[in-house]
Amino acid sequence: MGKKVLIIGAGGVGNVVVKKCAMNPEVFSEVVLASRTKRKCDAIAEECAKIGLPTKVETAQVDADNVPELVALINQVKPFMVINVALPYQDLTIMDACLETGVHYMDTANYEPKDVAKFEYSWQWAYQERFKEAGLMALLGCGFDPGVTQVYTAYANKHHFDEMHYLDIIDCNAGDHGKAFATNFNPEINIREITQNGRYWENGEWVEIPAMSIHKAIEYPGIGPKESYVLYHEELESLVKNFPTLKRARFWMTFGQQYITHLQVLENVGMTSIQPIKFQGMDIVPLEFLKAVLPEPGTLGENYTGETSIGCQIKGIKDGVEKTYYVWNNCKHQDCWKEVQAQGVSYTTGVPAMIGAMMMITGEWMKPGVWNCEELNPDPFMAMLNIHGLPWNEEINGTLPHEY
Repeated sequence: MGKKVLIIGAGGVGNVVVKKCAMNPEVFSEVVLASRTKRKCDAIAEECAKIGLPTKVETAQVDADNVPELVALINQVKPFMVINVALPYQDLTIMDACLETGVHYMDTANYEPKDVAKFEYSWQWAYQERFKEAGLMALLGCGFDPGVTQVYTAYANKHHFDEMHYLDIIDCNAGDHGKAFATNFNPEINIREITQNGRYWENGEWVEIPAMSIHKAIEYPGIGPKESYVLYHEELESLVKNFPTLKRARFWMTFGQQYITHLQVLENVGMTSIQPIKFQGMDIVPLEFLKAVLPEPGTLGENYTGETSIGCQIKGIKDGVEKTYYVWNNCKHQDCWKEVQAQGVSYTTGVPAMIGAMMMITGEWMKPGVWNCEELNPDPFMAMLNIHGLPWNEEINGTLPHEY
């Protein structure tokens, strides 16, 4: 029997999550979409009705920074769970509201404070005992990366390795949206993420590097070689904790030269700063102003061409013998637009969020406490990826483009 869900956040990812939930009425019997800006919710609900999705979408207005408002809405809606696809700054207020109202919680990105460009799981892991004692589940970071990349790693660990030693998560967007400079998800979050120092795990400790200082061309299936840069990404923190045999774990992402040039100029002139400045008597944050003038990620989909490729390359030991394993998904922007009127980066985040909620509703992943995706059984999730639009491929003992 299906359950009611409350989805908070009406951006590009929220659009995908709503539509994918509404396509599966046997699991999601009712869908309510809420955001600070109700007209965005109404527009998505109207599109769902227009394309004939079986589950009706209701809408509401809520300020996700405001716990009493969230509590009032959750008590009114009475959902089985909240799917949080709002901003990472709002994770803790939504978790607090879920605890107060007794509903399950899920998000796609870990918490980061608004005034510090820093993200880590410590704030959310601190909720473990409260959720466990309340008999509630909080599923953290169930997008693609984080999310699917952790499920891939857990699947590899379960089926292909006795010990995993080296992990490289590789993320390529070889799409073209036709804009001189735009980000594929929230510009504020995206730019904060890539202008921080990079970090990777090696020999039991974190190695910190200047932003974008390690890079190389990586061969992506169906795409070819693309220059890829080592970044710090949140799933590394939980993966090295949960798979302690890892000697090194890195995250790589592609960026075109035009994107990097624009970003360097914006950084040099102070437009990526999160420190408030005075402008005409008002305090403004340069990065927030930049976000306001850049294209909204949800508007990039219609003429987006090309595809994404995201996967995990792993080397380790099985039965005393060295083994390599590569698992990945390629996703075409054009196909995403046809199905849910979104670009591929929103799609690859939104589909896993729907599947994670599905795992919780069906009981496959229902477990009180706070959990990362790799701590749960990967097999049913991997099966659902093939059914719901993100089929995966694997290569065993192939040539990996990384030095070990």
